[in-house]
Amino acid sequence: MLRINADDWGRSMEETEAALAAFKAGTVTATSAMVFMKDSERSSEIARERNLDVGLHLNLTESFTGQNVSGRLREAQERVGRFLRRHRYAPMLYHPGLRREFHFAYEAQAEEFVHLYGQAPARVDGHLHMHQCANLVLEGIIPRGLMVRRNFSFWPGEKSWLNRSYRSVMDWWLGRRYRLTDYFFSLETCLKSGQLSRVGELASASSVELMTHPVYPAEHAFLTGPAGDELVREVRARSSRCSSDPCEQGKRGVSSL
Repeated sequence: MLRINADDWGRSMEETEAALAAFKAGTVTATSAMVFMKDSERSSEIARERNLDVGLHLNLTESFTGQNVSGRLREAQERVGRFLRRHRYAPMLYHPGLRREFHFAYEAQAEEFVHLYGQAPARVDGHLHMHQCANLVLEGIIPRGLMVRRNFSFWPGEKSWLNRSYRSVMDWWLGRRYRLTDYFFSLETCLKSGQLSRVGELASASSVELMTHPVYPAEHAFLTGPAGDELVREVRARSSRCSSDPCEQGKRGVSSL
């Protein structure tokens, strides 16, 4: 199963429209929505009209651009954001002095998602992958049992042993509390490396999430053009064959770390 997920739904009108074009082309199958942003309300109306598959794109680092944001929430968001942006390893560190702010930032966004979409989010991922920051993970702030985005998957030779080990531990921890896909890739990276066909092979027998930002020209061209349509058709054809004859070939050599 391949889920091509468009991030940043509602962040701006430009990003919403780019993702909508990919939905119409039949390549993007799900999206992650940002709340309290400039296009959050309009984009939620579009999603509900079209019955789109929408999860919460939790934002802990970027200032809210919407109008209906309380002063208390803005202050909590800014404090959390300053800490997480302090240096590259800050998300790995637990900050006991910001416990209340992390809880409030998540709960406010989850409640706004319910307000906009009429139901609680079944999927949660994070802007800049901050849903995996130490405060959220160690405190268990995201409710148990939801679908949560795992770490990137890599092919042999990619990333250092230490990097892969940390990601492995994080995925093990997430998997104890949440539902994860088997593999997770970025469309941008796959286009540059030429690995999309291998991702398609994996998706024939495993659950794979392919993250995309359709507002980027190269990704938009792929998603709305014949190449994207061909990928989706090939995955569906392989999945149909594998349903009666289990396929394992695509799994060889890839790590879900």
